[in-house]
Amino acid sequence: MQLHEINTLWKALLNTDATTSAPVAPAAPRTAAALLPRLLIGLALAAFIGYLVVYVIYAVQLFRFPFDYDQGEGFELMDTILFSRGEWPYRDNDAYPFYSSNYPPLFHVVTVPLVWLFGPQYWTGRLVSFLGTLLTAAAIGYAVARGQPRGRGHDHARGRGRWWLAALSGLAFLASNYVYHVGPLFRQHMFMVMFETLAVVLLAVVIEREESDGRRRTLGLLGVMALLLAAGYTKQLAYATVIAVFIFLFLRGPWRAIRWAVPFALVTGLLFLGINVATNGQWMLNTITANLNPFVPGQAEGLFRQWFGLHTVLIVAAALYALYQLYATRLSIYAIWFVVATVNSVTAGKWGAGESYFATAIAAACILSGLAFDHLLNWSAGRRWRSPRAATWAAVLLPSLIALLYLWQARLVFHMPTHTPALAAMARALGQPDAVLIAPQTSCSLPRPPEVIPYVDAVGATLLGRPPTAADTLAGQQIAALIAEGDTAAFSEDAGFNLYLGRDVVTNPTQLLNLYTNNAVDLTEMLAMLDAQAFDTVVLRAQFYPPPVLDVIGQRYETTHLVQMNGFVYCVMRPR
Repeated sequence: MQLHEINTLWKALLNTDATTSAPVAPAAPRTAAALLPRLLIGLALAAFIGYLVVYVIYAVQLFRFPFDYDQGEGFELMDTILFSRGEWPYRDNDAYPFYSSNYPPLFHVVTVPLVWLFGPQYWTGRLVSFLGTLLTAAAIGYAVARGQPRGRGHDHARGRGRWWLAALSGLAFLASNYVYHVGPLFRQHMFMVMFETLAVVLLAVVIEREESDGRRRTLGLLGVMALLLAAGYTKQLAYATVIAVFIFLFLRGPWRAIRWAVPFALVTGLLFLGINVATNGQWMLNTITANLNPFVPGQAEGLFRQWFGLHTVLIVAAALYALYQLYATRLSIYAIWFVVATVNSVTAGKWGAGESYFATAIAAACILSGLAFDHLLNWSAGRRWRSPRAATWAAVLLPSLIALLYLWQARLVFHMPTHTPALAAMARALGQPDAVLIAPQTSCSLPRPPEVIPYVDAVGATLLGRPPTAADTLAGQQIAALIAEGDTAAFSEDAGFNLYLGRDVVTNPTQLLNLYTNNAVDLTEMLAMLDAQAFDTVVLRAQFYPPPVLDVIGQRYETTHLVQMNGFVYCVMRPR
């Protein structure tokens, strides 16, 4: 084959050209070598599509489960219920029912219409969060599909991104163990990541078009600011993306960045003050003071090691491309976002935080690594090789290597429920076990021996990710039935049992503990009610309550039933 025939063949194979967006028809028959990258790319796509199927299976199982799967879900549902009634969830923790939220309102407000239509169901918020992750993956794919301007002095020269690379980048986000674990939960974190990703991708589009034709696009930047505001009022952690965006704008034009930063800060502050006034100061107390948690260095180090081990390919490729931009071209918004989000992930070391705090860095790594591989392929396609043989090897080996790297990434994040014979057989065929041994979590009862769990995860022993079973549903109903034997709402660490019975949700234990640690709550009324055995039932799962609360519970209540649900042993307690 001649050099021009090889280039023509490969451009048709990958549907791209280094200098034009139009596909070129093949002019020569395919050879075995030319089919190798297509085969490997197909295998990589199949692997990540498989993870998408697993993700959907997990999500559907969660949609059907009527109790807390993650300890905070019931409180998120309670926040949504209060908003659906036109009430604020930022309340006085000192007085019965001792309940307040510690998260901004947007995620719950978005879920309110579903609660109006279908009632206070867990699947409503789980569906919103799940769809948010799909939209995030689509935005990641779109960013990679658009490609990247090829450096200083070439801002107008852009080749169309490769569809398969865009698909792999978006699917890699959904395949992350962390995204899989928390994506379909009734939690607001992934909805925040969706707004962050949309804001950054829109900013990249706006700035590129401005630099292409020299016209300012104020409306586009206004959209970016609105998305950033939405992210921040979904969860406070979005401040990292706000910082990244304004660093990028400052590098491109300092005075313009300042002109946008001032009104953005003003609107953000006015909204904050307005909610604080409307809630008599409870907004400030419960969303700021209650989130000043102690930092646990060992927890941060362990999570960083795990994050890197699970996402090695994405992280290394993203980091190398960020360094390349720093020294050879200029920093893109994606490179700045990746660096800032990674640094901010240290907040995962706070008590009460966890793996989900890496989700923004994972989204940024998926985009930047995809663009890195796209840039490498463009470089190879535009290079003048010394011989046709060298061009052939480059055209075959480079995309093959990239596909192999994605296959390696797919292996790193392996996770699969194995509760059906087909899934168990598939796990074995992939060289993985079809079950693991994990001991139930016991904080208020004696330890229990490990049990066979039909779920395999590269993270190791984890309580997230394995679909709830019919036995878990029956266990939740059993606890609710025990509570129903009494007349009062339960003093429970999970909100789901009281919600199931239509009774008051009493306390938010982690919120209470955070406020207690910061000397910002008065437990007098709560302790008096517990001391007087005003609650017919107490339900403990992890003993997150402040020490004085646990002390009086131990004095006035005794365990009568132990019920296991979702890998936790719940202690159902009655007055002594």
